[in-house]
Amino acid sequence: MNTARNTSGSAERAALGRRRFLAGAGALAGLAALSQLPLEGSALAAPRIRSGEYPFRLGIASGEPTPDGVVLWTRLVPEPFSPDGGMPGRAVPVDWQVAADAGMRTVVRQGTVSALPELAHSVHVEVDGLRPGREYFYRFRYRGDVSDVGRTRTAPRRDASPGSLTFAYASCQDWSHGFYGAYRNMAEEDLDLVVHLGDYVYEYGVPADGGLRRTPTPDVLREGPKDLDRWRMQYALYKSDPDLQRTHARFPWLVTWDDHEVENDYAGAYDGPVGTDRAAAYKAWYEHQPLRRRSLPRKDGSLLLYGRSHWGDLAQIDMLDTRQYRTAPPCGWGEAPACEAGNDPAKGTLLGSTQETWLLDGLRGSRARWNVIATSVMMARLDHDGPSGDIIWHDAWDGFPASRRAVTDTFTSAGVRNPVLVAGDWHSTFVSDITSDFDRPDAPVVATEFVGTSISTNGDDEVYGPYYGPMIKWNPHIKFFDGDRRGYVTCTVSESEWRTDLRMVPTVSRPDVAATTYASFVVEDGKPGAVRV
Repeated sequence: MNTARNTSGSAERAALGRRRFLAGAGALAGLAALSQLPLEGSALAAPRIRSGEYPFRLGIASGEPTPDGVVLWTRLVPEPFSPDGGMPGRAVPVDWQVAADAGMRTVVRQGTVSALPELAHSVHVEVDGLRPGREYFYRFRYRGDVSDVGRTRTAPRRDASPGSLTFAYASCQDWSHGFYGAYRNMAEEDLDLVVHLGDYVYEYGVPADGGLRRTPTPDVLREGPKDLDRWRMQYALYKSDPDLQRTHARFPWLVTWDDHEVENDYAGAYDGPVGTDRAAAYKAWYEHQPLRRRSLPRKDGSLLLYGRSHWGDLAQIDMLDTRQYRTAPPCGWGEAPACEAGNDPAKGTLLGSTQETWLLDGLRGSRARWNVIATSVMMARLDHDGPSGDIIWHDAWDGFPASRRAVTDTFTSAGVRNPVLVAGDWHSTFVSDITSDFDRPDAPVVATEFVGTSISTNGDDEVYGPYYGPMIKWNPHIKFFDGDRRGYVTCTVSESEWRTDLRMVPTVSRPDVAATTYASFVVEDGKPGAVRV
């Protein structure tokens, strides 16, 4: 919902939630299912909300699917722009259900979980005991209010050979830069997963008129987030978008972050121990994503984000954290010349030694047909000035060539099958060959990379086409570039090939737009490098 309608629409949302809860099998069947929920200490006996507003205003989500389970998420926040979210300052019970059908008649798992004020009354339910490779449906209840019904699915068994995997990935969704029409289209696709590659929120203040959205916003949002309460409000604003909510409710997500969840171009290891400001940003991020307990913020403020998922023997997906353990780039910040120090792993790292070892060991041990590396920033080299110089952008893998070489060398030495990288960050689209050595024109191609554009960031402006476009001729490994369209990417993976469809929307000035496939590429099994089709 738009923030301008938060107050007037709350009663309608509450009524809609109740109607959907009872729909399908009829009112009597719905009430029977409700009565089967545990009553002692359950959400029916939870304390009243002072404002009487609908508590599930940020929607619901699922994530991190395994063969026997999934994480379910919601946050109780009847007053999104109040410091306490409009909730009492104590733990409250929230009921949850998982069913085999959209009408929630065949309930297979259910329970009650505590929503803690220390975590902004968010809940992260780790459901297990489900069947592999199956579709499920879920919902939450607090007192008389019931959430919408969400759809999710479990992963196939590790030893299974699923015929396909279809996922979409996205990044960079500055709320004030435009509507999320890309998500409206993504929600209509037939996907197994959504992968989000960072910049889920931005650290900037929000204009009174909502920027390109022309939607009035509360005064408390004028300044950018500096503490935990304000970060929570930033997420509340972004997650109020109905198209983002619908896409979360339709598919399980895998998520990582980039820089704007904290500060533009920051490097965690360079900044030293996690301070109060960064700890607040990290905690708010956890509170608003469907993550397991392993990612709970630690006492020092850090959290474990990188992780590995499997889709049977078809795909291994490694989600990377390219911010928390990053050192200063050895050759300088931003746009600067390359230097020899960048080739020395002792001088700088993008992933940190522990994460890099985890990644390389996982690649060496992989038996998957396709090995997917989800990274917030682009791995392919982007030479800015061709033969006349050596200018590159250092806030990417280009700034850490030793880290990049460690990965590409492992592709070759371990015989990693079909490595494909998906990335975001650049508000542009790149399709590139990853070579074993970007300084050697004759170096073999060892992997393929697809960099997706932004959901909304940069709006409808022409920014990067004029800037990066003239550079492409100096980078023959870049097979496709588009600098100024908004959208997302859909990938369909089978045993024989990987197909990427670049899905673009014509504008972000309104949400009701149709996405079209701007270009498509195929990677054949055993042949690194994308071919346009």
